[in-house]
Amino acid sequence: MLALATSVAPAAPFDTEEIDRRVAALLKQMTLEEKVGQLVQFSNGAATGPDNVKVDQNALIAKGGMGSILNATGAKNVNGLQRQAVENSRLKIPLLFGLDVIHGHRTIFPVPLGLSASWNADLIERTARVAAIEATAEGIRWTFSPMVDIARDARWGRIMEGAGEDTYLGSILAAAYVRGYQGKDLTDPTSMLACAKHYVAYGAAEGGRDYNTVDVSDRVLRDVYLPPFQASVDAGVATFMSGFNTVQGVPASANHHYLTDVLRGEWGFRGFVVSDWNSIGELIPHGVALDAEDAALKGLTAGVDMDMAANAYASKLVGLVKKGDLKEAVINEAATRVLRIKVAMGLFERPFTDEAREATDILTPEHLRLAREAAEESFVLLRNEGDVLPLSPEANVALIGPLADSQDDMLGEWAVRGRKEDVTTLRTTLAERLGDRLHYAKGTEIQTDSEAGFAQALEVAAKADVVVMALGESRFMSGESFSRTNLDLPGNQRKLLQAIVATGKPVVLVAFSGRPLTLPWEAVHVPAILEAWFPGVQAGPALANVLFGETSPSGRLTASFPRSVGQLPLYYNRLNTGRPAPTDAPNQRFLSGYLDERTTPLFPFGFGLTYTTFEYSDPKFVRKSSLKDLANGKGKIEVEATVKNTGKRSATEVAQLYINQRGTSVARPIRELKGFERLTLAPGESKTVRFTLTGKELAFWNLQMKFAVEPSELTVWIAPHAEAGKSSSVRLKP
Repeated sequence: MLALATSVAPAAPFDTEEIDRRVAALLKQMTLEEKVGQLVQFSNGAATGPDNVKVDQNALIAKGGMGSILNATGAKNVNGLQRQAVENSRLKIPLLFGLDVIHGHRTIFPVPLGLSASWNADLIERTARVAAIEATAEGIRWTFSPMVDIARDARWGRIMEGAGEDTYLGSILAAAYVRGYQGKDLTDPTSMLACAKHYVAYGAAEGGRDYNTVDVSDRVLRDVYLPPFQASVDAGVATFMSGFNTVQGVPASANHHYLTDVLRGEWGFRGFVVSDWNSIGELIPHGVALDAEDAALKGLTAGVDMDMAANAYASKLVGLVKKGDLKEAVINEAATRVLRIKVAMGLFERPFTDEAREATDILTPEHLRLAREAAEESFVLLRNEGDVLPLSPEANVALIGPLADSQDDMLGEWAVRGRKEDVTTLRTTLAERLGDRLHYAKGTEIQTDSEAGFAQALEVAAKADVVVMALGESRFMSGESFSRTNLDLPGNQRKLLQAIVATGKPVVLVAFSGRPLTLPWEAVHVPAILEAWFPGVQAGPALANVLFGETSPSGRLTASFPRSVGQLPLYYNRLNTGRPAPTDAPNQRFLSGYLDERTTPLFPFGFGLTYTTFEYSDPKFVRKSSLKDLANGKGKIEVEATVKNTGKRSATEVAQLYINQRGTSVARPIRELKGFERLTLAPGESKTVRFTLTGKELAFWNLQMKFAVEPSELTVWIAPHAEAGKSSSVRLKP
């Protein structure tokens, strides 16, 4: 066993001696009440959580009693509030305005789970940059994104807000969001602070029930849930958000070990931490605080610098200091962190937003083109028996389903400033393309038992050469607090689909959702299935381009699709058991499986079809360094394979590198993603992909809880998804 050399993050743009000097000078001028004010955030608009506290914001701003406002929108409104701070308060400290800008501002992109299916960090960085440009045009300089929680349970509604189940991919995409939101210079008027959330392990909520308990081991936290947060720090993220959940019995918003020892001590984070909505107040029902005063004390001393919406810091911190229960130095430290960011942003020099930007920087043609590109790359083709897709441009098409023309649902959850009138639906686009060759019927509602629309749907299907069914969730069935125990198509949508399939017409299911659905019947009886997620404002044009083959689908799943909710939580990078079950049939007795279902997913992580086929050669090792060199950062292992387009269309493949290590001090996952490459190949074209493994990719938290590279038998796959591919192995010896 050889410990891997590690280091703290490089200096962030808000970590300079000049900034520290300015903040220290300002802090000396501030009263205790003004320092506490910098740690207070209230909502100016709609509540995004329960128990929205009503306060006299104008009075608070005037006396320096509030450091940040969330949910204020519109440049004129934001500038008005800012003017109160910089003109009426004693020290003229500017406010910081935040908003949930999760997958676009006015130009709404696919939901983050859909974006992650692109496996394209550059694309995600560009969408985040556009979101920042648009949001800052309305005065928003801080977003509560990215959500970097690893999610392994599709029942959890907030799976739609992240990058799925894999730590390696999640870490890469977390950094991409941070770079996109913040840009290269925090003083740039288009720079928007990123916020890595929800620290930590919120995605592991028991039963997939939002806000629920989390209890995972230190090793699982270190190996699975913490790396995307550390990647955010390495990318220079300015802020963190603490979670709602408990971690090993300690609420995340009162967890000194993770908020202070790990985040600041080990990783060197110099930004500030904000609580999630009222999570300081929720320390009381968690049972670790007796009242608001106790909650404020425990939250602040644990390392939460700013209280979002709970009113605990605003109402209790000054009194705690005056009673001697809290040292003012603790408040000084938290206020310093907040002020350091404000100084680094240039807010003191440029507190106001140029209101003219609202007319020039929002929903531009360039932004809409990116929205279409992002949607096209997010779609995952799950099934295409008989090459039903792509559709013939001359076809008579029946379009049926409650999501075919629903502008609102295309936005997805957390599209705070998205407007349904900005959305182009699939029906609108197909009507423009096909004219009277399009036959439409709604068929049913998203959630209903009524079959009143079935007859019209069957009539429409009878007129067509092919039927496109637009089915799935509503936008408010995935997202925060939207946990589900049944992941089938809602209402009677499956019944409608069965009736249409029974006509014998070729059927394409376009599934809209913010999570993996259970589609066991559909995967057998529906010839073509395209997972479209919630694709955003360019839903219609993007879908039409893919359905008619102008763009070949290139999305790959980042969350496993279960056969049944009884399999959940379900993820590819699981540990093996001593009695592994067969993958192709329900359990045999005394093996680890189910009596009534396979253990494997219906559609695995990394899976996705396109309009051609690819062939992979066996992977081969082309360079192998010693274990010692791998551990000290000097060595590397290189592995390569050739990928060939064996079909008749040009398309993009995502070649994926997986590893397994055996003979180690602790059990390792049966496969782990450690690299990927998008490659576009013409028919008959081949390309050799080469991946590099360093000590960082091979190390893990071992029996002694050291991050180390160990002797092992290393197996690698270069494959199209997590359950495919040929392997090669090598021994890593001391």
